[in-house]
Order: sequence, then structure tokens, then C-alpha cells
Amino acid sequence: MSGAVVGLRSGARWIPFAGADETPPGHGAATESLRTWAESFLTRPNPDLGRDGSVCPYVRPALDRGLMWVCCISGHRPDIRQLRETMYDALDIYPTLTQGHASAKSVLCAMVTLFPQVTDYRMVDDLHEEFKSSFVDQGTMLGQFYPGCAQSGLWNKEFRPLNSPVPMLVVRSMMSTDFPFLLERPEWMNAYVRKFAPQLPAHVRAAVVGRLTAQPEHEVPAYIAQPEPAGAPVPGGRS
Repeated sequence: MSGAVVGLRSGARWIPFAGADETPPGHGAATESLRTWAESFLTRPNPDLGRDGSVCPYVRPALDRGLMWVCCISGHRPDIRQLRETMYDALDIYPTLTQGHASAKSVLCAMVTLFPQVTDYRMVDDLHEEFKSSFVDQGTMLGQFYPGCAQSGLWNKEFRPLNSPVPMLVVRSMMSTDFPFLLERPEWMNAYVRKFAPQLPAHVRAAVVGRLTAQPEHEVPAYIAQPEPAGAPVPGGRS
């Protein structure tokens, strides 16, 4: 397993999310809560998910292969400048975590930044909104998680996969199944096509073409989620 990584701007320290001996000092309860949630929810099937398989099929292999890093930011109201510097550090660090791995392994890498004492979750939403475009532009995704997060799932709009016990922001690799989450802005779609054009599933290519060629006065058909074919090089299934 790779060791800890430290941000040059913020000094934030992401450590391998392995055993109890790796827990950031003073944040054992937060990381244990994250571990319990990952083991009991993310890595297991859920009847409300809307498809077969675990809620996130990438978490179990990421945990098993030691490809998750976690950082804890203290304070009920962390300094906004420090938070922004932390996100800029994550932008710089994430690509270095994936280097040296085969593509099938590099897509499992994840950086988790916890805010265990924050209770005003608008801070998490605001950071997500401010930095998502920067992460998408480099071929990654930034996800916001916190108690009561109302973001719906892809397969069941009533499912709430981002409702987590600890507020956090998560950086991970962009997957081909992230297409529905990137339709909102042309620059996001541009980054998506730039990364996946050679291997887009046929139904996604059709939807992309429709979006890019539609005239303003014409309604564009909605994207309909479909499972990836068996043996696809980049497995689908994001919730």
C-alpha cells in the first residue's frame, strides 16, 4: 500500500484507509463510522437500489487493495481558505495516486476528506459546487456526502446513496456510467467525451450525439440508464 500524502498548500494529510493503526489522531470515531458505513451499506446489495449488486461495486475491491486514502478536517466551521487549499491539494494529489497502476486498478483509487464536526452541510455542497468542474476537467469526479443528502440514485430516484453518517467529499475516477451526472454543463460533457469517446457504450454514444446535435427548439430524449454489457473494460454500476 502507498503511504500517506500531504498537500503542499493546506498541509492536509490523507492516509491509507487500512487498519486502526492508520486512523488520523483524534478522529478514530469518524473513520470508524466511515468504515462501518462502507462495510454495511456501500459494499452490500440494497432492495431500494434498483439493480443487482452492491450499492457501489468499487468500494470492496478498493478497500481490499488498499486504494482508499482518508483525511480529517477539524472544526465545526473550518476556515474557508483552508478548505479551498485542501481541495486544490486533492486536485494535485489524486493523479499521482493512480500512477503506476494498471487501468483496472487505478480506477479504484479514492480520496476521502472527512469533516466530522461540521453540522452545516451547506459548506459541503458549496465546496462541491465550486470545485466539481475542476475535477471533471481532469477526468475525475467529486462527490458530496452527508447526513440527509437528498441527491437521488441513478437507478431509483427515491434512493439516497449519498446519505452518509459523516460529511465528506470524495474524489474518484470518472466512469463511463457517470454520463447522467454530467449532462448539466457543456464543459462537463466535453470532459466526459474527451475521456471516453473511444469506448463509449452504444446507448451512451447515441444519447451524447443527441445532446450535442439537438436544436434549441427541439426536446432531447432523456438518458435511460442501462447496465453495461458483461465483460466491459470499465464496469458500470455507480448508484
